[in-house]
Amino acid sequence: MSNTQNVAFIGLGIMGLPMAINLTKAGFNVTGYNRSPEKVAELVAAGGTGAASVAEAVAGADVIITMVPDSADVEGVVTGEDGVFANAKLGALWIDNSSIRPDVAARLSNEARAAGIRPLDAPVSGGEAGAIDAVLSIMVGGDSADFADAEVVLNAVGKTIVHVGPSGSGQTVKAANQLIVAANIQALSEAVVFLEAYGVDTDAALKVLGGGLAGSKVLDQKGQKILDRNFEPGFRLALHHKDMGIVTSAAREAGVILPLGAIVAQLVASTVASGDGALDHSALFRGVERLSGKSEVAALSAS
Repeated sequence: MSNTQNVAFIGLGIMGLPMAINLTKAGFNVTGYNRSPEKVAELVAAGGTGAASVAEAVAGADVIITMVPDSADVEGVVTGEDGVFANAKLGALWIDNSSIRPDVAARLSNEARAAGIRPLDAPVSGGEAGAIDAVLSIMVGGDSADFADAEVVLNAVGKTIVHVGPSGSGQTVKAANQLIVAANIQALSEAVVFLEAYGVDTDAALKVLGGGLAGSKVLDQKGQKILDRNFEPGFRLALHHKDMGIVTSAAREAGVILPLGAIVAQLVASTVASGDGALDHSALFRGVERLSGKSEVAALSAS
């Protein structure tokens, strides 16, 4: 498949918009739809085309990409008389870059095939920065031949792109990713609160920690945000809360015990319940500060 193909992109949020723009830069004919029209206008300004509905966006599209917040949102845009399944042409590729429940992904994949559409569940990792720089990690579930056809599209938005198994597998791997990321952010947050309590030069501390076994992409990307108390969202805590619900629910269904995962899920839930859901997931640090009696946290705005 060449990059002259028509791509419909549904969901132009924090990550969806830069992904759609990168597809436009790569030479694809991109038509975008979003509930907030100003996001569509930004895509048009970058060389894409706007659509007033899902049905209009997918008409004639060779590839359809969905990037929306949750399982119900994906179902809402693909089913029904105005949805993807009813309006896409036969043989179109449907790539769902959203992070949703693996069982929902598998079920919707079956419905897509029944409608003559080729589905891939392809959630992404890397946050807003990864979306802007087109270096996302993409874990893909679905048919191997469909994956091969989709690679030229995925290469325009990602760097590490791996076919991980049949439909639903991509979402399962993404759930594992979110477990690891949340646990790492929580540990990093606790380490910074600990270091600050002893008056350590935290910039120097994170530099040396990053060069050893404690180093990680989470430390590299989130450490400075925590030190600066800059929680401008690259990936909102509310969405990570949703993802931890996916992890714990799927683990329970599989009979798998995740002791650390359960604790981290509750810590994420607590931070969201405290009003920080709209902040970046590095704001887990604020939850650690609250537990440590740092009263100044309450004075910060979570808007």
